[in-house]
Amino acid sequence: MKFGIVVFPGSNCDRDMQDALQHDMNKEVLMLWHKDKDLSMFSTDDCIVLPGGFSYGDYLRCGAIARFSPMMQSVIDFANKGGKVLGVCNGFQILCESHLLPGVLLPNAQQKFVCKNSFIINDQQGKALKIPVAHGDGRYFAGEQVLNELEANNQVLFKYCDENGKIDPLYNVNGAIRNIAGIKNSGGNVFGMMPHPERASNDQLGNKDGLEVFRFLGLN
Repeated sequence: MKFGIVVFPGSNCDRDMQDALQHDMNKEVLMLWHKDKDLSMFSTDDCIVLPGGFSYGDYLRCGAIARFSPMMQSVIDFANKGGKVLGVCNGFQILCESHLLPGVLLPNAQQKFVCKNSFIINDQQGKALKIPVAHGDGRYFAGEQVLNELEANNQVLFKYCDENGKIDPLYNVNGAIRNIAGIKNSGGNVFGMMPHPERASNDQLGNKDGLEVFRFLGLN
């Protein structure tokens, strides 16, 4: 599997993601400039990554301007053809703004930027993973019908929990509805999450739980 990482003005986690994919997972990685359009070097077995940061300074809304960049038009086409797309933090916001994923990311409930380790879990996986978060607008929200569909179709990837896997509002770092930390689309090829697996992928970081996230998503 080959990876492409889209770099927007204001991206600041693109090199973190590149390092994790290249050096910790031994993957081929190409950096993609937001003004370019060509994705012909990728097949639908490959993955395009939208990294964290503050694309276009988060003006208007987080991800609202990046959604209209030339490269994103190609990413949308790539996803609609079945190609894999991963959005982390600001990338998750861009995916929602692009309507590749349902819902929105709202300002954190505490109205403060949060930067710390969080624990997340998938109901099918059954193991709590320690993954860092760093965001001011990470509170996932969607209407009840959408939420019920996400739950019924197993499209909720991760929920915030404690270190033992207990899901409770007490351990919700941003007030996300139903403790949701990440979701996927109905086709199972577009993934979005607020926590940063690329920041937990190496022994030198003291944490390799991020590698478990990539494996769980089938991106290994």
